[in-house]
Amino acid sequence: MHDSPVQKYRVFFAVPPKVHLLDLCGPAHAFYEAKVLDPAIEIFFVSLNGNSEERSSPGLGISSLLDFRDFELGSSDWLIIPGLESEVYFREGFYQTIQPFLDWVRLQAGNGAKVCSVCTGTFLLANAGVLDGKSCTTHWKYREVFERLHPNVRLMADRLFVKDGNIYSSAGVASGIDLSLFLLEEVFGSLFAFKVAKEMVVFLRRMPNDPQLSVFLQFRNHLENRVHQVQDLMASHLDQQLSLEDLAEKVNMSPRNLSRLFKKTVGITLGEYRDKLRFEKALQLLDSGEKVEVTALSCGLKSANQLRSLLRKYRDLVPPNLS
Repeated sequence: MHDSPVQKYRVFFAVPPKVHLLDLCGPAHAFYEAKVLDPAIEIFFVSLNGNSEERSSPGLGISSLLDFRDFELGSSDWLIIPGLESEVYFREGFYQTIQPFLDWVRLQAGNGAKVCSVCTGTFLLANAGVLDGKSCTTHWKYREVFERLHPNVRLMADRLFVKDGNIYSSAGVASGIDLSLFLLEEVFGSLFAFKVAKEMVVFLRRMPNDPQLSVFLQFRNHLENRVHQVQDLMASHLDQQLSLEDLAEKVNMSPRNLSRLFKKTVGITLGEYRDKLRFEKALQLLDSGEKVEVTALSCGLKSANQLRSLLRKYRDLVPPNLS
């Protein structure tokens, strides 16, 4: 009997000349922290033209770059193209010099790889032809020129990031971190993404029209470590009947003080927060075809009737296929 092979997830960072450092290093560090949590993640840095070294916009050299032509990507891989100095991507003849790379990007997108841009990296995606007929975003300063140069692309303003099929784009600089956390959340789940964000001491941001933020990530925009611990415990032990006393003991507080601190920090009570966690997990299980009775137990509820009462409580949020 042979063990099943471990699923590998590869992320490729394409490093253009005069790359903006935070566009590159922010997402790279997010995936580095993810790799610490899950060694199945592999990280690669490739050049656009076969060079083994590129110079960043502030002048810092980036070396040991690999040749993109040595790799073929699939649906479990990410390709991230960070932004670069405008003098480069507006330079006459620039796109001709990287045409093999652009052709390769188009091929990887066709293979199902998740192709992503940060900031002005969107210009490279557009010139690769993977954005035609799709939606995207880019740095606010270059929206008008982008729309003029690429009329077949739907540019969306005031968005942190945009997903259209397997093509992703972000608005610039720090939003590359937001996009990276979302990419990790899609594959590894909300709690995993939160752990990466917490390690980086960043908050998970969404805007009203961005992909819906999971309740497992909501109410975490604070620096109260004891409350974070309690939220982690509740999320990871949802099938158990952890009492207020149990939770308080874990963080060396009295039940009364924990209740007060939680409400003050999060804005809702412990009971309300637990209900929201249970509701979202129940929807996930039911949508995957799980039986009502099993779903109830997995959510820490005593019966199917308790689950139905919970679903009625949030009936406005239940999707039509589960109503």
